[in-house]
Amino acid sequence: MSEKVETKDLVVSDVVEKEITKANGAAALFGIILGLIATVAGVICGGLLCDKGKVPFGGILIAASLVLFVVFCIMFAGLKVIHPNEAAVYTFFGKYYGTIKNAGFYYINPFAACYNPTASSAFDELATAFTKPGTTDKTETGVTATSSLNKKISTKTITLNNRKQKVNDALGNPVIIGAAVIWKVANPTKAVFNVENYNKYLSTQCDAIIRNNARLYPYDVMDEDSDEKTLRGSAVEIAESMKAELQEKVVEAGIEIKDVKITDLAYSDEIAAAMLQKQQARAIVAARQDIVEGAVGMVKMAIDQLNEEEVVILDEERKAAMVSNLLVVLCGSKEAQPVVNSSSIY
Repeated sequence: MSEKVETKDLVVSDVVEKEITKANGAAALFGIILGLIATVAGVICGGLLCDKGKVPFGGILIAASLVLFVVFCIMFAGLKVIHPNEAAVYTFFGKYYGTIKNAGFYYINPFAACYNPTASSAFDELATAFTKPGTTDKTETGVTATSSLNKKISTKTITLNNRKQKVNDALGNPVIIGAAVIWKVANPTKAVFNVENYNKYLSTQCDAIIRNNARLYPYDVMDEDSDEKTLRGSAVEIAESMKAELQEKVVEAGIEIKDVKITDLAYSDEIAAAMLQKQQARAIVAARQDIVEGAVGMVKMAIDQLNEEEVVILDEERKAAMVSNLLVVLCGSKEAQPVVNSSSIY
């Protein structure tokens, strides 16, 4: 008899984002204030009834007014302000309650709590900065921890300046590379429920993707006619590849990647001098090639004009000597010193 075992696929999060049920905050505030005034009036009326001897009715009115006063005070917790380019994710006794994305003044369930694990992480970093001298309160995204204590989620476009990394390119040369990522939170619900800290998650994924992509391409190629992609010559195309790969990694965190740019790219210090010499040698060789090509053309033009205008008749030996002298003058790196011959060239 076989036993049937039921298996379930691992799901990152089954929370579906929904708009929270809310009311106009200004109207709710006006009603709460009227209610508080009414409860104060009820306490006063109850006291007057007690003075007139109607103690039972007065006592009930005072007790009811005090209870309502406490209720109206609790209702103040339901007033929420959402600024432009902000979102708030609320939970109700541990369960997802809803999300507010639109800016405004609202009233919701006063027992609903704004949830954002990033804010608690920023608080821990701030506490560490105070307890350990010399530490900073900077997060990996460059935002101070004090500004992250707000549990609301910013949906503004943010720049992540990724730290420089030392990696080996496709040829094994150590390279220093860094990138800037332009991003924003597109789905606040995924951002707070699918990952613990979406800021650190993005930074870690960015580090890994930059390192992996840098290993696939050489920093530069020796052959200028080669169509091979390089970190220096194909930075835009490689950055687009990084953007697509990074977007696939962070989509579960509710993050949208707008752009990726390579900001720092250089050989590591231990080989930078040698690579600079190699680049200088290549530049010198290329320059010499252009000089020689130009010099040969000038010599040919000079000989042709001399023959056409019959300024001087040169045999092959004299012509070879002239070519040699002209090439030395035109290709030399120093200025030529002219020698005036007053006698016959023969």
